[in-house]
Amino acid sequence: MSLNRFNCRLLLLAILVAGPFTVDVIAADHSFLDNGVTAHRGNSSEQPENTIAAMRSGIAVGADWIELDIFRSADGEIVVIHDATTNRVAGKNRTVETSTYETLQKLDVATQFRQQQGQTLETCPPRKIPLLRDVLKLVMSQQKTRVSIQPKSDCVADAMAIIREMNAEKWVGFNDGALSKMAEVKQLDPTIPVFWDRPANSNVMEDIQTAKQHRFETLVLNEQGVTAEKIQLIQAAGLKVGAWTVNDRKQMEQFLAMGIDRIYTDHPRLLLKLIEAK
Repeated sequence: MSLNRFNCRLLLLAILVAGPFTVDVIAADHSFLDNGVTAHRGNSSEQPENTIAAMRSGIAVGADWIELDIFRSADGEIVVIHDATTNRVAGKNRTVETSTYETLQKLDVATQFRQQQGQTLETCPPRKIPLLRDVLKLVMSQQKTRVSIQPKSDCVADAMAIIREMNAEKWVGFNDGALSKMAEVKQLDPTIPVFWDRPANSNVMEDIQTAKQHRFETLVLNEQGVTAEKIQLIQAAGLKVGAWTVNDRKQMEQFLAMGIDRIYTDHPRLLLKLIEAK
């Protein structure tokens, strides 16, 4: 019997012994990247945050996850923006939840980025607030990068309805520090990954217990609270551990040396280079 035939028979035997679960795992789509780099609000160091341009850039540089924030507009649309108002990014103050999508679409959310970067309208054209649907459509056009959704208002169910309607489940995860929101995600669909954000001074043992209870996959620690001991404790409990939001090169290198699983950053291109060098 040749070695190849022997190995094939061993694999078949393992599948038959393990039963349907193993068959499902082997048949699953493993084409998504798994490099531990989350592009925070998209590639927000190179493009205006939470815009389609930032999301497209995050995918292009090779982050395995891009992250975004969502609110519900006054007319029920799920829009992608971090703040409750538009003033910081657009220079015009509109409250997202009391504004219609039509009103929000009139704003240029690249205004702050353009000014900070010293760019012109030619080098940084106006950008609009996208819908969650817009980003999902973009992400679903490829098989490498997924999107983690942070609900800034009570809109988990709205987001899940859109995800189901578009059959986008395998492309998405959720992240936030609010236990109620992340628990709601798991109640609506236990298969969707949850990245539970924790503050720097949080009790890591209590967080592990809560995460296991709610079947969360990952604890994401504020960068100021990351220690090698916490990383080891979380990983020993069978959970992944990440840090948010890390933009300093030396800090990235320190966390990678500690064995952290994931880093949220505005500079995904830099982080990917450090991981490759490591």
